[in-house]
Amino acid sequence: MTNCLKFRDGRELALLCVLLWTLCGTGSGQIRYTVLEELEKGSFVGNVAKDLGLEPRELAERGVRIVSRGRTQLFSLNLRSGSLVTKERIDREELCAQSARCVVKFNILIEDKLKIFEVEVEIKDINDNAPNFLTEELEIKIGELTFPGTRFPLKTAFDPDVGMNSLQNYKLSSNDYFSLAVNSVPDGTKYPELVLERALDREKKEVHKLELFASDGGDPVHSGHLCIQVIVLDANDNPPVFTQSEYHVSVQENVPVGTQLITVNATDPDEGFNAQVSYILNKMPGKIAQVFYLNSVTGDISILRSLDYEDTTFYEIKIEAQDGPGLISRTKILVTVLDVNDNAPEFTITSLTDSVPEEATAGREIALINVHDRDSGQNGQVTVFVLGNLPFNLEKSIDQYYRLVTAKSLDREQVSEYNITLRATDEGNPPLSTEVHLTLHVADINDNPPVFTHASFSAYIPENNPRGASIFSVTAQDPDSDNNARITYSLTGDTLQGSPLSSYITINSNTGVLYALHSFDYEEFRDMQLLVTASDNGDPPLRSNVSLNLFVLDQNDNIPEILYPSLPTDSSTGVELTPRSAEPGYLVTKVVAVDRDSGQNAWLSYRLLKASEPGLFVVGLHTGEVRTARALLDRDALKQSLVVIVQDHGQPSLSATVTLTIVVADSISDVLADLGSIRTTTSPDDSDLTFYLVVSVATVSCVFLAFVIMLLVLRLWRWRSSHLLQASGDGLVSMPTSHFVGVDRVHALLQTYSQEVSLTTDSRKSQLIFPQPNYADTLISQESCEKGEPLLVSQDLLEAKGDSKLLVVSYFFL
Repeated sequence: MTNCLKFRDGRELALLCVLLWTLCGTGSGQIRYTVLEELEKGSFVGNVAKDLGLEPRELAERGVRIVSRGRTQLFSLNLRSGSLVTKERIDREELCAQSARCVVKFNILIEDKLKIFEVEVEIKDINDNAPNFLTEELEIKIGELTFPGTRFPLKTAFDPDVGMNSLQNYKLSSNDYFSLAVNSVPDGTKYPELVLERALDREKKEVHKLELFASDGGDPVHSGHLCIQVIVLDANDNPPVFTQSEYHVSVQENVPVGTQLITVNATDPDEGFNAQVSYILNKMPGKIAQVFYLNSVTGDISILRSLDYEDTTFYEIKIEAQDGPGLISRTKILVTVLDVNDNAPEFTITSLTDSVPEEATAGREIALINVHDRDSGQNGQVTVFVLGNLPFNLEKSIDQYYRLVTAKSLDREQVSEYNITLRATDEGNPPLSTEVHLTLHVADINDNPPVFTHASFSAYIPENNPRGASIFSVTAQDPDSDNNARITYSLTGDTLQGSPLSSYITINSNTGVLYALHSFDYEEFRDMQLLVTASDNGDPPLRSNVSLNLFVLDQNDNIPEILYPSLPTDSSTGVELTPRSAEPGYLVTKVVAVDRDSGQNAWLSYRLLKASEPGLFVVGLHTGEVRTARALLDRDALKQSLVVIVQDHGQPSLSATVTLTIVVADSISDVLADLGSIRTTTSPDDSDLTFYLVVSVATVSCVFLAFVIMLLVLRLWRWRSSHLLQASGDGLVSMPTSHFVGVDRVHALLQTYSQEVSLTTDSRKSQLIFPQPNYADTLISQESCEKGEPLLVSQDLLEAKGDSKLLVVSYFFL
C-alpha cells in the first residue's frame, strides 16, 4: 500500500510507498505504516480497511477496534473512512529520545472472527530542534601568566534530533587570542576545546568575550550559541603608580582643623589583593605627623592642627604607596602656607600720664605708644588714629612708636575727663582693627566764678506769712570742682523802714534758701530789693551777685469800710428823703465803701440784705446806688428801713452792713404834716419848740456856710501843691479820676456835708450833728448831687409815740 504524506505547514514533501504485508498463516498478520512526527491531530496514517481487505462500512459491523496494553493510545480508527489517523500530536523525541529508529506497536482486533493483527507505525524524525547549550554563558578564568597552547574544555551542545538533524559541528567567533579544537569519540559525540594562542596581559585586557556556535545538518540548518567570558586572572607584576610624581598645594593659614588639603592617588594595574593600595606617611624627624593626617585607605591629607604662617611657611610631606604583596612607589607633597590677615594690630603702652592741668598748652605729651602687627606684607601695614573729634594728635616717632599729645589748651569746665580711643587698622582684606582706651583727667583751676541760674530773681510772699518760713531759694553753679566749686551765699541790702534788712530776711549760706524773720503786711510795704552774693572757696575766691525782688502778695485780711452813710456814735441812723412822686429808677442815695486790700480782695459788691418793704428799692451791684424799683404808692409807709451788705471778692470773702432809713415825703412840711396827722395829743409847749427849731436851723446854716468858704480857700491853696493826690491817703491810690469833680477848677474829692437837727415836741432831748466828710469810691451821679442830703434823725425819735412831732430841716451844699 502506498500513501501520500504531508507536513503540518501544508507543503508536499514526498510520497511514501508503504507495502502492506498480507496476513500470513491462519488468522494473523502484520501491518506497517510510516508517519512523520509533529503531525496535526486526525492526520492520515494508513487505510486499515483496505489493508484488512474490508470495506469501510464493515469495520463497525464486524467490531474492528484497536487493542493496546497500558499505554496511551496515539492513533485511532476512523470507522467511516476506514483510515488510521493520529489521535494527538506525536513528538518523536518524547517517545524515543535519541534512538535511531522510533516504532509504535499496537493490535487491531476483528471481533466477529476473533482475528488480531499487529500494527507497527514508525515515527520519522524531522529537524524540529536546534542545538542547545545547557547554559547561556560560560565563564573561564585564566591566569595572565598561562602559556600559549593550553586547552580549556568547553560545554557541549545537545540536539534531540537524530541523524543529519542532530548536532554536526562547532564554530568559534573570531579573536586574536583563542582558537577552537573539536574532539570526536567513537560514539560520534564531539567535544569542543578552547585553545590559548597568545600570552594574556590582564593590564591590557582583563576580559575576553567569545561566542561558540553549534549547528545541525537539517534543512534548513538550525544552530545554537554559547557566550564565553574569559577572565584574565591577575599576577602581581606591577607596583602602584602615583598620578603625579610631585604634588603642589597652597593653603591659607586660617583653614580650620580637619580641612582636607589634597588627595593623593596611586593606581595598581593588578587586581585583587595585588591591587590593594595603602598609603603611608613618611614620618621624618620633625612635626609633619603632628600637623598633617594621611588616610591610609583613601589618600586624603587633612590638617591635624592649626597652621600659622608666622611659625612655618612651607612643609614637605613624603608619602609611600604600597600594594598587597609589598611593591612600593613614592611621591611628595609641597605645602605652601599663605598668609592671611589673621592678626590684629597690637598696642603697647610704653608711657602714660593720667592727668593734665587745664591751663596746659598745645603739644603736651600724654602717652608713648607702640603698635605692632605680626602679619606680613600689606597685612602688616598699620595706620593709627584717634577716634572722635578730640583735641589730641598722634605724632610718629621712631619705628612703630607714636606720641599722643594735646592739640590745644583744655578746659575742664567743658570736658573734665576724656575717654580717648586709639584705633590701629591694618591694610589686609578684610582689614583688622584694634582699639585701646585711655582715660585722661583734666585738673581744675579756679577760673570760673559762681553763676546764678537766672540774671535776676523775683519772689512773691503772701502777707501775714509765719515767721521763720522759707520764702525762696536761689541757686548758683560753679563749673569748677572741689573747693573751687563750693559756694557760700550771703545777703547784701539796705535798711527797710529804718530797720536793718537782716531783721526781716536771712539766707542759708550753704543752700541759698531765704527765710522770713518778719510777718509782712501788704498795707505797710509791698516790695523790697535784695542783693544775693555767691562766693566760691577757691584761692583767690571768685564771686558774683544777683538781684532779688521780693513782692508781698495781698491777702483778704481787711473787711470793707463803709464811708457813707457814716454811722453816728449815738445809735442814730441816717435818714434819706424820697418824694412820693419818684419814678422807678429814682436815685434815693448811694452807699460808699472802700477796702484797704487790693485786687480781687478789694472788689466790692452791694446787695440788699433786708427791706421793710420788699421790692420797693434795689441796690446797684457794683455802684451801691439805692434806687426805687417801682412808683411809690399812698399805701407805702412813711418810713422805709433797708439793710445793705457790702462784700469783697476775697477767699474767703469779708463783708460789712449798713442800715438806711428812708422817709417818703415831697418836702419837710409834708413830713411834719404827716407827723402832725398821726399825733394823738397836743402839748402846750409845741409853739415854743417850733421857735427853738427855727432858731437852731438858722444858726446851723450860718456856721455851715462859713465852714464851706474856709474849705474852698484851703482847696485853692493846695491846688498848687504837688501832693494833691497823696492827701487822700493810701485808701484812694487806686481810685480813678472819675471820682473827682471840679469846684472852681480845683480838683477835690466829692464830699457830702450834712447837718442834722433833731427836735421833739414832748422832750428837751434835741441834738445837732455835724458828721465828718465821707469819701466815695465811686462817682456820684449828677442827679444825686442836685438833691438835698437828708438829716440824721435819732432812731428813737422816729419810733416815738403818736403825740410826738418831728421837724427835719435839711440843707445840701456842694
